Order: sequence, then C-alpha cells, then structure tokens
Amino acid sequence: MDARQHDPFKTAFESLDEFADLISQVFMCPITIEDANHRLLAYSTHDERTDPARISTIIGRRVPEKVINQLWKEGTIPALLKTRDPIRVKNMNDIGLKSRVAISIWKQDEVLGFIWAIEIDKRLTDEDFDLLKKAADAVKNKLLQLQTRKNKKEEHSQEFFWKLLTGHLKGEKEIYDNFHSLQITPASSFALVVFQFQQNITSKEEQSISYLLKTSQSLKIMLYTIDCNQLILLLSPTNIDEPFQQLDHFTRTFVQNLGDRYGVKDITPVYSNIYKDYQKLGKAYNETLTVLSIKEKFPFETKDIFNYQKLGIYQLFELILEKRRNDDYENDSLKRLHEYDNKHNSNLVETLDVFLNQDNNINDAAKELNVHANTLNYRLKRITEIGNVNFKDPNQKMILYLDLKLEKYQGI
Repeated sequence: MDARQHDPFKTAFESLDEFADLISQVFMCPITIEDANHRLLAYSTHDERTDPARISTIIGRRVPEKVINQLWKEGTIPALLKTRDPIRVKNMNDIGLKSRVAISIWKQDEVLGFIWAIEIDKRLTDEDFDLLKKAADAVKNKLLQLQTRKNKKEEHSQEFFWKLLTGHLKGEKEIYDNFHSLQITPASSFALVVFQFQQNITSKEEQSISYLLKTSQSLKIMLYTIDCNQLILLLSPTNIDEPFQQLDHFTRTFVQNLGDRYGVKDITPVYSNIYKDYQKLGKAYNETLTVLSIKEKFPFETKDIFNYQKLGIYQLFELILEKRRNDDYENDSLKRLHEYDNKHNSNLVETLDVFLNQDNNINDAAKELNVHANTLNYRLKRITEIGNVNFKDPNQKMILYLDLKLEKYQGI
C-alpha cells in the first residue's frame, strides 16, 4: 500500500509555511495556501517550478485582481464556494496561469481559505484528490486561529472609524496614533465612499462585500463599516492625476460585481471631495449624506451625479433657503402659475420645470411631457402671459429654475 494512504498530514506543524512544504513533498508540486479573500498565507519553498500567476501572488502577498476576475468568469471560484471536493483548473496562459488543482478549506458552512497545487510535471490522480481533502481538513484549525485574530482587529478598526466619522477624535496626533496602533498606514489624501442599498445589508451580503473589498487592488481601502443599509468606506485614490475618475470607476465596478456575482442590485454609490486632513472626515461623511439626500429628492436631475463636487447649485440649497426665509421671499411668477394650476386643474408649473430642465429644447421637453410640440408652445405662451415670464431673460430663467428646485427640495 502507498505510504501516503496512512495520511501524512496527521502530524504536528509549527507554521503554515512548514505545512505547505509538507503538502508539496507529498504531491511533488508547488503549493500555495490562501485565506478566503485570496491573500497569501503560505507557499512551498522547496520547488523552483512555478508560473507567472504564482510569482505575482508571492511577490504581492495576494492573488492579482486580474487572476481573481478571470477565475470568477471561468466559474472556478463560484465552484470552490460550493464544493468540498478538489477542482481542476485549466491552463489560462493569457493571465499566466498553468494547470492546477484547488480545494476549499471549510469550517462547517464557511470557507476559510484555499490550497492550490500546480500540475507542472505531473497530473494529480483520484488518490491525490482524496489526500488533498485530508490536507484541507488538517490545516483548518490554523486558519481558524488566524481568523479569530483578524476579527478582533476588525472590531477595533470599526470602533475607530465611527469615532472618526462622528468627530470623537480631536487632534491629528490622536488620529494618527490610532491608525498606527491598528497597523494601518494612513494615506496622504482620502475620500469617503458610501454605497446605499435598498434594504438593510444581510450577513450573507456582508461576506460578499468583505470579499470584494479585500480582493480589490485598484485603490487603497483603509477602513470600512456597515450601518443598516449603508456600506461606508475610507479609501485613497492612487491615481494622482485623475483621482475622481478612479473613484468613479471603482464605485461602478463594485456595484457591477455585486450584481453580477451575487445578484445584489439597485445600489446607489456616492463619494465626497478628496481631503488631506483626517480631522475633516466628519465633513466628508456629511457630504456623502447630502448627495444621497439630493439624489433621493431629484432622481432624474441627478441620475449621473455621484460625488459632492458635481452637485453644483444643489450644494447651496440650505444656504439659499435660509436667506429666503429671512427675506420672506416669494417668487411672484411661480405664485401666479400655481394659483392658475390650482384653479384650472392645469400643469403649467410642471411644464415650466420640464422645459427648463431640458435647457429650453422644445422637442426634448415635448417628448418628456408626452405632448405634441404645438401643445407645448401653446403652454409656454400661457406661462409667459400668466406668470409674466420672459424666456429670453437668462436671469429670470435661472431664478425660476432655482426656485422650482427649492420647492421640490422642501416637498412643496
């Protein structure tokens, strides 16, 4: 009988690296051990045979994002999250991946990590597959110990994050001391990103979110937390020349991956301005909440706006409203049009709003209102007469546009 059938993995080992070497000796092929987020935990050192994907993983201490994305598309990772059996992965030369076998490491219904064996000079047999299951079972407790330590660190980091968001940490030194105690290197600049879900985020969705965040390598994610239906991230763009474009690409990709991989839809992403002073993180948080509030009240007008900087006039609504109240101001043209609509059950105010939204374009406004262009021209003529509106006066059009938005903002 093959000596290996006596289970060579029923042995004490000091470290995961030592265990990776043992697996490598048993199967005579290079081995890597990863956590559930594809961060490298250990790799065999006694075998020089390898491939570009493994080299990149060892150098970067995690699997490259392009490799992870391809393994999702090819169905490898979805399969590993469902089965306890080894899976053979075909050659993918375009991403530097040679043929290999992978198996998930399970604790009850949770995947703790993966073992990967590269088939360079030999193809693993059915007997090897049975032994690989035993290796996955033997390494389980080590990964559980690592996970417990990681969970405690995440609890401390979330507490620190909420103190930052709510302004409970005063002074730059106290903030940086907390970063360093958590072994987090604060970036020189940061932005706050909030993803708003339709419902409260479930524990299953939390796992999917954590996986996507920890496998993302496009920018630096320093902290994150979940608050009911919101995922809040503190991150730093790495593209100095085009930081907002990078933030926009990250948010769109994140939303798309949640939909494509996990079926989570209808997520609204928003993000703040970019800051260098972490004492302004509370301000950045308020910016994201403002954008979400404006998008809720003006879904059509702001469908392509996701960050505070692009809110334009909407940034100033509270200031303008305060002045309006202090001045006891009322737009006489809008007052007349509202009175006419109420008396005659017409919709001149709505027509005016759509017409100004469409930048005075007759055809686009008529299409949105679902009326003929001649009908729209007649309504505009009535608006001119009843509201004393001069559509050739940009100043009057601007103030009408603003006051219509303020009415909507107040729910009038």
